[in-house]
Amino acid sequence: MESSAIRWISVNGEKNAATLNLVKGNNVYGEKLVKHEGEEYRLWDPFRSKLAASLKKGMKNMPIKNGTKVLYLGASTGTTVSHVSDIVGPSGVVFAVEPATRVARELIENVASKRKNVVPVLEDARKPQSYFAVFGKVDVVYCDIAQPDQTEIAIANCVAYLKQGGVMLLVIKTRSIDVTMEPRAVIMQEAARLEKSGFSIDQIINLEPFDKDHGMILCIFKP
Repeated sequence: MESSAIRWISVNGEKNAATLNLVKGNNVYGEKLVKHEGEEYRLWDPFRSKLAASLKKGMKNMPIKNGTKVLYLGASTGTTVSHVSDIVGPSGVVFAVEPATRVARELIENVASKRKNVVPVLEDARKPQSYFAVFGKVDVVYCDIAQPDQTEIAIANCVAYLKQGGVMLLVIKTRSIDVTMEPRAVIMQEAARLEKSGFSIDQIINLEPFDKDHGMILCIFKP
């Protein structure tokens, strides 16, 4: 999966995804900056980003592109948000939802203050009606939150903000949902829950070895 904003660049004999740096000379979490065909790219660490891990594990249809409007739940300090910001470019926008004040401060200082296309939303993803900074419908909802009811929270956000035919990328943290069940069974259970709620499953990706007991579900919203 390659676009002008995402390149596969060989470093020490290994191919890694990299994103075209929106803020030249700036790195966010210690990632390497590399020159490729005269442009500056940021190497995208699959051990630090579940989206990078999904690409490395064979994601077929990357829904985030130049100009995409993204609602990102569980933004944390902004590691993956910064790469999404690179991809969507100046004509796109990333609404980055993070409830923890200390973490959100890092997101604002290291990412949002330098990238005009990142809008920090300091709210709880359980209350999508409280996001006063989010305007209009989005093309993609990306959800990476560690809650037992993470799928329900993601669905509620899609109902509120995702356009019909839009895509959700849902990270399933199986140990947050049920520690007693086999991880693959948890992922399939959550996929069935999505199908009952009007989503059609496009791809399910196992994120090992980058993230143990995690899966990524790529699904299309057809309410």
